[in-house]
Amino acid sequence: MGIDYTKRPGTPPAGSGPVSLSKVTLTKSAPSVSLSKQGGGGRLHVNLNWNQNPSGGQQQKGGFLKRVLGAAGGGIDLDLAALFELADGRSGVVQALGDAFGSFDGPPYVNLDADDRTGAAVGGENLYVNLAQIGQIRRLLVFAFIYQGVASFDQADAVVTLTPAQGAPIEVRLDEQAGGARMCAIALLTNTGNDFTVSREVRYVGGHRELDQAYGWGLNWTAGRK
Repeated sequence: MGIDYTKRPGTPPAGSGPVSLSKVTLTKSAPSVSLSKQGGGGRLHVNLNWNQNPSGGQQQKGGFLKRVLGAAGGGIDLDLAALFELADGRSGVVQALGDAFGSFDGPPYVNLDADDRTGAAVGGENLYVNLAQIGQIRRLLVFAFIYQGVASFDQADAVVTLTPAQGAPIEVRLDEQAGGARMCAIALLTNTGNDFTVSREVRYVGGHRELDQAYGWGLNWTAGRK
């Protein structure tokens, strides 16, 4: 069955308000930040991108597959995704695997823009979180996994940027040694009332079940395809 690589319908437009040029990088020594302190905004844009030349040189633009083919000599399909737990107890996953692209305007209030498997997209992969519905969301775990190819998070120099519509970007770099792990928990967003605390995770695990066990999501996992 063919895959639709076009933008999914219902993706929210970019914020029209002023955006701060400052940036916060979450590190081991400073692992968390309040989202409202970064400016808030009605939408949170989560972007996964990477560098073809992590050891130096000019960064080349393009989709992940296009860049890593040059850097690692093999094809990799890396996916951005999120586990969600809602205030009413419902939980699940938003990911291209199984065509679980989510919804911005309805539960789970998280939407995956598209699945780039061609290397043609210059903006990497993107998730959108509806911050107007923050009261409906208990927690979100942003993660990435390698669907095909070798596990080479280290070589890719990947970075995730979380940007509120009217706030400063929050950056998380996947700079830990990955070993042979094919999945990385990147950032945990926890509802603290009328705000999200964004915590750096950068924790590598073997797959969905291990990720679920590590964070206590309690989902039933079956093999899936996209």
